[in-house]
Amino acid sequence: MDFRISPDDRVGSSTQKGGDKPAPAKRSGWGKGRERVEPSMGQAVGGFVDDERSGGGPTDPKGKKPAKPARRGTAKPARAKKPRRRSRTGGFFMGLLYWGFVLCLWGGIAVAGVIVYYGAQLPSSDTWAIPDRPPNIRILAADGSLISNRGKTGGEAVTYRELPYYVPAAIIASEDRRYMSHFGVDPIGLLSVAIESVQARGVTRGASTITQQVAKNLFLTPDQTLGRKVQEAILAIWLEQNYTKEEILELYFNRVYFGAGATGIEAAAQTYFGVSARNLSLGQAAMLAGILPAPSAYNPKASPERAIERQRLTLNSMAQEGYITAEEAAAARIDPDQTVRTKVAGSESYVADWVESLMQAYIGDVQKDVIVETTLDWRLQKEAEVIVREMVASEGPKRKFNQGALVAMDVDGTIRAMVGGVDYQTSQYNRAVTAKRQPGSAFKPFVYLAAMEKGYTPDTLAEDSQFDYNGWSPRNASRKYAGTVTLRQGLAYSLNTISARLAIDVTPQAVIDAAMRMGISSPMTAVPSIALGTQEVNLLELTSAYAPFANGGMGVIPNVITRIKTVDGDVLYEASNAGPGQVIAPDVLAEMNDMLKTAVEVGTGRGANLNGWPIAGKTGTTNDSKDALFVGYTSRMVTGVWLGNDDNTRTSLSGGNVPVAIWSAFMTKAHQGLEVADIPGGVTSANQLLVQQVIDPATGYAVIDPNTGVPMVQYIDPATGQPVANPAATAGEAIDPATGQAPLQAQFDPQTGMPIQVQPEAAPQGGGFQVDPATGLVIIPGQPSDPVAQQGVPIDPNTGQPLQVMIDPATGQQVYVTSTPVPPQPIQQQPVYESAPAQRTLMDLIFGQ
Repeated sequence: MDFRISPDDRVGSSTQKGGDKPAPAKRSGWGKGRERVEPSMGQAVGGFVDDERSGGGPTDPKGKKPAKPARRGTAKPARAKKPRRRSRTGGFFMGLLYWGFVLCLWGGIAVAGVIVYYGAQLPSSDTWAIPDRPPNIRILAADGSLISNRGKTGGEAVTYRELPYYVPAAIIASEDRRYMSHFGVDPIGLLSVAIESVQARGVTRGASTITQQVAKNLFLTPDQTLGRKVQEAILAIWLEQNYTKEEILELYFNRVYFGAGATGIEAAAQTYFGVSARNLSLGQAAMLAGILPAPSAYNPKASPERAIERQRLTLNSMAQEGYITAEEAAAARIDPDQTVRTKVAGSESYVADWVESLMQAYIGDVQKDVIVETTLDWRLQKEAEVIVREMVASEGPKRKFNQGALVAMDVDGTIRAMVGGVDYQTSQYNRAVTAKRQPGSAFKPFVYLAAMEKGYTPDTLAEDSQFDYNGWSPRNASRKYAGTVTLRQGLAYSLNTISARLAIDVTPQAVIDAAMRMGISSPMTAVPSIALGTQEVNLLELTSAYAPFANGGMGVIPNVITRIKTVDGDVLYEASNAGPGQVIAPDVLAEMNDMLKTAVEVGTGRGANLNGWPIAGKTGTTNDSKDALFVGYTSRMVTGVWLGNDDNTRTSLSGGNVPVAIWSAFMTKAHQGLEVADIPGGVTSANQLLVQQVIDPATGYAVIDPNTGVPMVQYIDPATGQPVANPAATAGEAIDPATGQAPLQAQFDPQTGMPIQVQPEAAPQGGGFQVDPATGLVIIPGQPSDPVAQQGVPIDPNTGQPLQVMIDPATGQQVYVTSTPVPPQPIQQQPVYESAPAQRTLMDLIFGQ
C-alpha cells in the first residue's frame, strides 16, 4: 500500500524553517491534537492544499486552466471543506410548498372574513324557515276533468315519492351529478369549472349545486354578486344540515321555473305535455330536465330543436350515471327530424282565467292550494271551440272578420261552454267576458219588454216611417219602410223606427230598468238611441239576460263555480240556487216569446234551425257591420254568439248569417239525445193560445173549411189541453178564422207614430161568409139561427144538415159528406204558436226576404 506523507510531516518544511505555522489540522485516532485522515479510493486525501511536487497546481475541477501554484513561504492555512449545495429542484418545491401554505393560510383567513362579513348580514339562523309555496288553483270541469291550474306557479306541488324514479334522476343527472354526496357546496365541481373557465378565458358554466339553487330561490335575490354567492353557500350548508336530500330535491323541482309561465314540475308537465308529472314518460322527463339551464331558450314551445338536443344530453348523462341503460336512453330519445308534440292551450283556458279572477270575490285571498269545481261541460266546450274556429277560418276571409266568441248556459244561468276567442295561444283576451261591444238589435227585446209592461201587445200597430225627435232621426238598416205594422213584425224584422218610437214613448229609463232587471249589469245612459243597442255590454251578460225568456220569467245570475274546497276537503264555497226571482209577468212573457219566436221563424233570425225544437231569439248588427250577434234559446239552453274584429273595423257580416250558423251548429250538438220541449211560459197570455188543425180521427186528415178552402183550426188551453173558444171572439173582436188574428184599426199620433187608440170592429170576411162578433163563428147565410151553425159547424144550405169535409186519398179532392159533425180533438204533435202568414208574407215582399 502506498502511503503518502503530508508536507507538514517532512523535515525542512516551511513551517519548520521559520514560516508562519498554520493551525494543526484535527486528526482522529492519531494522538492528541491530530486526526487521522481516512484514505479514499481514486481521490487525493489532501487535495484541498497546495502541491509542490511538480511545480504545477491541480487542475480546476471544471476543467478550466490550471490553478496557479502557491508561492513558497506564503502558503495560506488550509480551510475547512464547504458543505455540498442542495438540489435546486428540491429547493424550488420546498419554497413552493412553503409559500403555498402561507397563501392558503392567508386565503383561508380572507375567506373566513368574507364569510363572517356577509354571513353577519343574514338574519339569525334560528329564524330561518322555508317560505310557503304560492298557492295553486286547480280548476276542474263538471265531470272532474282538469281544465287548468292557475296561480303564481301554474301547477300544484307533488311529492318526491309520487314521481317515477327517472324524473328526479333526470334532474340530478342534468343539474348536479354529485348531488347525493356533497354537503351543499361541491368543491370538485367548483374546481372543474374554474379550470374550464381559465382555459376558455371566460366563465363557461355555473357551479351552483341543486341545494344552492334552492337556497337562492327561497331566500335570495338573483343578483350575481360575491356577497350573494357567499350567502347562497351558507344557506345551502344550512339546508343540508336540516333537510334530507329527498326533501331538498322536492323543494327544487316544485319551485324551479321551467319556462312558458310554468313553475314546478307539475305545471311544466301540464303546460308542455298535457299530463300530470306523475305520468311523465322517460323522454318527457329528460326533456323537462334539459330545460332548466335556460328555460326561455330550451323549452319545446320556444325552441323544439334545442329541446330535442337537451333531451339527448340528459339521457346520455342518465346512462353514464347508471340511472338507465344505453338501450333505454336510445328508445326514449326523439328523432331530431320529428316534431315535438306539446299541449296547445284551448278555449277552456278563457274559462280558467275567468275563474281565477273570481276567486277574490268568492273566498278572498287564496292562502293554500284549492280545488275549484266548475259547471263547464267538457264535451260542449270542445264542440264550441271547434265550431267557432272552423267557421271563422272558412268565413272570415270572405266577410273580413277574424274573431268570435260564444257563451252557452242552461236556462238557470249555469255556464256550460265559453269561447273567448279563436286562439288562446295567440290572444288571451276574453271577448266573451272582458270585451264590451254594442249589441245592436239584440238589445231590442228589452225595449219591447218595457213596452209590453206598459200595456202594448204584439198586435199593436205602429208606423214604420222616418221621423225626427229632437234632432235624432233613426233609420232602418235597409233604408226601406213598411208603413203600418204590428209590433210583432217590428221586432221580427228589426225595424229601427219602431224600436225608437217605443223607447221614446216608454222613456229610455224604463228600458234601462227592464234591461237591468233581466240581467244587464253594464252602466247605461238614458238616451233614445238606447233603443238601437248603442250601449256597450259584454256577451256574457247579454246572453244571461235572455235566460228569463226561456225559463218562465225567472232572473238568473250567470254561474260557473259549483264548489271551492281545499286539497284536504274543507269546503270554502258552495253555490246556491238563490236568484233574483220572477222578473217578467207571465202574460208579458208570453207576448215576448211570441215575438221572439216570430223573429226566428220568418224574421232576421230565420236561418236558425234546431231539428224541430221550438226556438226563439234575436239578431244584432251594429253600424258598418262592426259587430254581428245572435242570441237564441230553447227550453233547455241559451246561447249567444258574437263575431267581429278586435280593432273594430268594418265587416260584411250580419247577425242573421254566420252568427246564426254557428248558433245552429252548436245548439244541435248540445241538444242531441234530449227530449223536445216547448219554451215554458210562452203561451200563458189570454191572446196566445195554442192553435191546432182539426183532424178527422177516422181518416187522420185535416178537416177543410168548405167556405175558405183552408184547414179548420181549434184553440187549445195549454193548462188543460182542451179546446176553448178564441177569447178575441168572445171579447167582441172580429177575427180571421184562417189565422185567428183580430184585425185592428187604429189612429196614430203624428208626433210619435204610435197608436193612440185601438177599436176592434166586426167586419164582413171574404169567401162568402161572415163572422158573428159575439162568438167569432161563421154565419151561414139562410141559417142564422141554426143551433148547429152557432157551434161553428158548416151547414149544407139545401138540407140544413152539417157537412163533414174529407179528402179522397185516391184523388186528393175534397169530399163533402152529410153526417154527424166531428168534434175538435187535440192532436198528438208538437204544437205551434198562432201566426199571421198574410202579414209576414207582406213583410217579406217589402224587405225582399
